Amino acid sequence: MTSLLLAIQFLTVFPLKISDVNERKLANSLIYFPLVGLLIGLILAGLGIVLFDLHFYEFTVAVILVVALTVITGGMHLDGLSDTFDALMSGKNKEKRLEIMRDSHAGVMGVISIVCALLLKAAFIFSLRPQDRPIVLILVCTLSRWSLVEVMFFFPYARSEGKAKIFMNNITFRIFLLATIITLIFAVLIWRVKGLFLFLVAGFTAWLFSKLISRKIGGITGDTLGATIELTEIITLFIICIYQRGAVYG
Repeated sequence: MTSLLLAIQFLTVFPLKISDVNERKLANSLIYFPLVGLLIGLILAGLGIVLFDLHFYEFTVAVILVVALTVITGGMHLDGLSDTFDALMSGKNKEKRLEIMRDSHAGVMGVISIVCALLLKAAFIFSLRPQDRPIVLILVCTLSRWSLVEVMFFFPYARSEGKAKIFMNNITFRIFLLATIITLIFAVLIWRVKGLFLFLVAGFTAWLFSKLISRKIGGITGDTLGATIELTEIITLFIICIYQRGAVYG
């Protein structure tokens, strides 16, 4: 139970304040990252249903859901996205890129990346069929949180120290396997074959982005993990929208 609460504390703004913490429990909390994503998705799905029943315009619902997601996560993933793109677009060497990521000030490319991420998510959620939106929100949030476990397992940490290093030093194949099994089960239960396909899309998106990052800075960081969540959400939403447009007009 402590590991689950630690996962909730790490990925959301919910003030649980767990004091009984050690490296083993922190590492085991990775198993529950997909469940925290599921919880976030359920909250968004419920909010979307309420807003729809209150006859809000569809675009208004989409914007409110994106704002709600940002509030629930404390905007930390967007902060990671901003720092990552400031570093990637700087044209500097590895050491300078890592320094830029530590800078608390957002540069132009960082601000642009945040604006684009928010607009794209709002646009894609708006484009979803209303009857599919709850399922999609639950699935996208679950898959994007699992993607963190995936890249932590497969890629090295780029720094000698950092908040995410304790997770990466202690992640094991067992932790990765359990988190993956949990995610697969929920993906298939939530949306059958389409859920399985989106699982593969999310996994490939996270792996490909982290591979690119590793070539630039020699591994991943806490900031790139935040960026991974944001990009995985955007790409999976985009793929779902393409599928739905094809189903309508194909």
